[in-house]
Amino acid sequence: MSANDILKRIFGHNEFREYQEEAVNALLEKRDLLTVLPTGGGKSLCYQLPSLMMDGVTVVISPLIALMQDQVTVLLKNSIEACMISSFMDKEEAQNIYSKLLKNEIKLLYISPERMAIENFVLFLQKLRINFFVIDEAHCVSEWGHEFRDDYRKLDRIKKFFPNIPIAAFTATATHRVADDIIKHLSLKDPVFIRGKTFRKNLLIRARRRIGDGRRQLEEFLKEHKGKSGIVYTFTRKEAEKTASFLIKKGFKAGAYHAKLSKEERGRIYKDFIYDRIDIVVATVAFGMGIDKSDIRFVVHLSMPKTLENYYQEIGRAGRDGLESEVLLLFSKSDEIKRSMLLEDIEDISYKKIAAKKLAFMYKYALSTSCRHQIIAEYFGDEIGKCITLCDNCLKSDIEYIDITIEAQKMLSAIYRTGQRFGFNHIIDILRGSTNQNILRFNHDKLSVYAIGKELSKEKWSVVSDTLLEISALSLAEHRALKIEKEGFMILKKQKEVRIDKERFEIKENIKKQKIEIEYEKNEYFEKFKELRSKIAKEEGVPAYIVFTDKTLIELSNKLPLNKEEILKINGIGEVKYERYGERFLKLCREFR
Repeated sequence: MSANDILKRIFGHNEFREYQEEAVNALLEKRDLLTVLPTGGGKSLCYQLPSLMMDGVTVVISPLIALMQDQVTVLLKNSIEACMISSFMDKEEAQNIYSKLLKNEIKLLYISPERMAIENFVLFLQKLRINFFVIDEAHCVSEWGHEFRDDYRKLDRIKKFFPNIPIAAFTATATHRVADDIIKHLSLKDPVFIRGKTFRKNLLIRARRRIGDGRRQLEEFLKEHKGKSGIVYTFTRKEAEKTASFLIKKGFKAGAYHAKLSKEERGRIYKDFIYDRIDIVVATVAFGMGIDKSDIRFVVHLSMPKTLENYYQEIGRAGRDGLESEVLLLFSKSDEIKRSMLLEDIEDISYKKIAAKKLAFMYKYALSTSCRHQIIAEYFGDEIGKCITLCDNCLKSDIEYIDITIEAQKMLSAIYRTGQRFGFNHIIDILRGSTNQNILRFNHDKLSVYAIGKELSKEKWSVVSDTLLEISALSLAEHRALKIEKEGFMILKKQKEVRIDKERFEIKENIKKQKIEIEYEKNEYFEKFKELRSKIAKEEGVPAYIVFTDKTLIELSNKLPLNKEEILKINGIGEVKYERYGERFLKLCREFR
């Protein structure tokens, strides 16, 4: 069969997505390959399809067991022989897989990067007919990346032991520097390099300042997404548990997930989410990279991630099926301070500087009033126009600016009169007339600037300090002390004004949300198709999205095909899926027609 025949019959797609065919052809030509595609761009198909057209087995190196399990489940449902080897399987199960591999009965073998460091396993692989290696999440190879891992760095031995076998490296997040490092370290020979567009046309991106712990803002956001699947990221394990408890009390189906939970508890939460028994997972970054669930409709960050790479990868969990999805970042200056404090423990000076630079850019992104999609694209070396309707900044119209020069001067005066030796919390306490121990100990209640800003809330003073940092009027010196820069002295001398978006200063957001255009809208039949999908998924013991994605159900409910020929034209339904489920869905279509 040709690549297009396999694309339709096995995977159920009528045509390749952008860049997929180019990647498939590179592997069929036995070329080394590096592909950078956003989450949801269809990276898995790029190596799964050519594997079916070649002799031998494809060895896929992936970082998380949960991700490998999902991939294997989907492949087996598509009648493709796939398996994974992990330390959790018993000896008999592993021996059965080894036997099948030696008989060339497996098309795709999934393993962790750690396994490639085991000499006996490498010797076993040398007995197999391997068509090519796949390295998923390849940014972990690079020391310049955001999730560098020693086990990935050791994958350079693949070319040493298998010099003539191609390597296909895939990632969603790689700057040009990281991409160059991946190619160099893996010793890819004249690789085909494919870089897709970073723009996610089905993703609405919003960021706003967090008020307090952000839970009330989160609740308001989730009311708009009731009953939909989503992930809420927190900074700490304690925050994950408290937030999950808060949501449960508010009537949401939620669960907490973090690294300190037992293996059994993490597995239970993961399965509850995958099988739609809960809608929301509140998690630390321990959750996310291995999620293959396609119908996640939203991602919320209750604090700022440490890098734009982390952020882009995490929001990439939303809308992998191409349907309308939304992401929200709640942030404050304290996030940047906490992240900076963690960097102080890094001993490698060079790596520490890189991490600090990445953190500074992430905070700049959060504060920015420019198109968010455009900022992300530029960071990864991509060029796009403004999104117009897909981020909060582009959706704002008739922005009203107010003058906060007097407030800025008050803050700068307080910083100057305390010798530029204190952080923003202490300065705000002075301005608001606090009587805490530190204020009294340093006699700062005797200063002329004491209590001159008590009419403003701490949150509003935080906006003032953030604005001054953003326009380089202030900088952070040693021990987080605020230091006045040239721009700041110009403001003090009344040589420069400070103006700000009124909504930002009032800590509110009023943007006009526009519906993201998708190919089809949900109609009254969609829920009936969803019920049938759930019933089949329960019968087979698999997540519902493995039967059919929401996108396929929407197209089914709009077109209502009456026979095999018509249903095979639906995107996501090929011969294999038709043989398993086709007639049951056709029966429902005929009832509606």
